[in-house]
Amino acid sequence: MKALVIGAGGVGRAIANIASRRSFITSMVIADRNFARAEEAVARVKDARFSAAEVNAAELEDIRALIRKAKPDVVINAVDPRFVMPIFLACEIENTNYIDMAMSLSRPHPHYPNTETGVKLGDEQFARDWNWGERGIYALVGMGIEPGMSDVFAKYASDYLFSRLDSVTVFDGSNLTVEGFDFAPSFSIWTTIEECLNPPLMWEDGRGWYTTEPFSDLEVFDFPEGIGPVECVNVEHEEVVLIPQKVDAKKVAFKYGLGAQFITTLKTIHMLGMDRKDTVDVQGVAVSPRDLLAAALPDPATLGSRMKGKTCAGTLVKGLDKEGKPRAVYMYNVVDNAWSMANYGDQAVVWQTAINPVIAMELIHKGVWQPDGVNGPEWFDAKPFLDLLEEYDSSWHIREESTDGIVPDDAASIA
Repeated sequence: MKALVIGAGGVGRAIANIASRRSFITSMVIADRNFARAEEAVARVKDARFSAAEVNAAELEDIRALIRKAKPDVVINAVDPRFVMPIFLACEIENTNYIDMAMSLSRPHPHYPNTETGVKLGDEQFARDWNWGERGIYALVGMGIEPGMSDVFAKYASDYLFSRLDSVTVFDGSNLTVEGFDFAPSFSIWTTIEECLNPPLMWEDGRGWYTTEPFSDLEVFDFPEGIGPVECVNVEHEEVVLIPQKVDAKKVAFKYGLGAQFITTLKTIHMLGMDRKDTVDVQGVAVSPRDLLAAALPDPATLGSRMKGKTCAGTLVKGLDKEGKPRAVYMYNVVDNAWSMANYGDQAVVWQTAINPVIAMELIHKGVWQPDGVNGPEWFDAKPFLDLLEEYDSSWHIREESTDGIVPDDAASIA
């Protein structure tokens, strides 16, 4: 399989690193606006199958030209979600398959942002599903860790563990610390702001999609493998768009383990207007406050050697098992930063994200997953994906949870 990765930041570098250990990749081009960064990502894998290129991910024609030159079987979008649509549309025009880890951006409801949806995450992509299907190409969207593996967990639970799903809640948390910094996000601050300060998206059977206020419904969740309790809040995330389309659950939500200090910092960023995407004039130069903030903070890809702790991505599912008995499970994947740095040289959060599109590519290459049009991870059988995790030096686990409040269904019990 020939792949083109657009973005040589932390995730793009990790994708190259992981893919270099898999034989199904025949060639991979790593492209970035900063050519030197793309070259560095290629140099570290020491593999003749890999090469570097320069591209401006904001420019449709620039992306199209690179696609025509590289002739990939698939393009992997590894940049901020603001660049989703230029890359997505370039692939559509050039009849080239596409994978991303974050979907097209939302736009809040103009009058009732904290109760009603406006343009949801991924709406712009799913609106073009018909064209991708007619062209015989695919777009596999939301194929990172969250969304991505978290969606695979939901699909597995629906197909193999449960007969009735009362709720599916994705819980993301960590105990990561960065030595020498009071505030140093382990992932793109641009994306983090987008997720956390937008009205959180919720889904409920009979009501459909709706929104709540940012940082709503604070809950302390006890994460596994020594991470422990972390304060989690509702956050806008792609799983709430994707899961209800293929998994019959009564409620779907996403909760991010930000912790009180991180929440306070994000609220301050918003209060000061530093989350704004539009530009302001700074001594004759047009600058986006959010871009300035991102430039001022350390690059997450460079923090690995200073990071300590573990990161956890998982899906809590509650309902009735296949025998109609109450059951609740937390399906999760944990990565220790010390391990990922020692074995791959990539920090835990970006490595945990990057592994998933590579696994998906391998399943597509083998014909196990056969995407058609615009698809999410839960469009496919989850078991082959989870079976491959061990080959990729990773793992997944199921922790039984309290079944308090789960009411059996007499009909399901008899059946």
